Amino acid sequence: MGIFAASYAVWQRMKISGQYFQDRKKGGIWMCGRYTLTASVNELEERFHAKASFSSSEYAKSYNVAPSQMVAAVISAHGQYRLGFLKWGLIPSWAKDPKIGHKMINARSETVFQKPGFREAVKRRRCLIPADSFFEWNRKDGTREPMRIRLKNRGIFAMAGLWEKWMDQEGNPVFTCTILTTKANRMMAKIHDRMPVILRREDEEKWLDTSVTEAGRLLPLLSQYDADLMEMYAVSERVNSPKNNFPELLLPKD
Repeated sequence: MGIFAASYAVWQRMKISGQYFQDRKKGGIWMCGRYTLTASVNELEERFHAKASFSSSEYAKSYNVAPSQMVAAVISAHGQYRLGFLKWGLIPSWAKDPKIGHKMINARSETVFQKPGFREAVKRRRCLIPADSFFEWNRKDGTREPMRIRLKNRGIFAMAGLWEKWMDQEGNPVFTCTILTTKANRMMAKIHDRMPVILRREDEEKWLDTSVTEAGRLLPLLSQYDADLMEMYAVSERVNSPKNNFPELLLPKD
């Protein structure tokens, strides 16, 4: 069974047992802890030159992707790019308790080669996390105002990710992922000191190249995205709850 096939099978078991929905309710606010993906399967396949391991009926657009959910990801496998599902919240292969994944939805790019939970994955198990915007909260005067951040061209972009394989007590593989972060660019610095690593188009292939393992070749790919190519605006507080997932969440706040 391939990576994504096994991951999808685990997802189905989680949905049946109720674990999937229990985990979703734990969603809080992280950096980067929420994003959107409203593209179709065909659009994702075309954008990333990848073959989807799921059908259109097994995929749904999301206006409020949250940790612990199954998220679309692109990996390189056997010389091809594959698009499938990974659970958001990386569980290292050596972990005894899968709950560690709740604390590992992000990885700081500056220390990813040193941290025990990420240093092997960054060498051998890198992925792209497709998105078309993400949310961050502007903290001011004791309040938190959600902001939607996207590219000015409103296109699909790839966040740098890592994936891992962990075995549960029944011997079933669980495939999970994390999103890398970096220091905020000048636009993001207005509301937060960090931002997700958005890869430049020309760097996506390099990030997925499993023959590259050296920090000196990978770390330069993880710099800030150009602030001049991005924009942000305030949205409704309804995005605060991961239970809310509908197009109106993306509308500018009145």
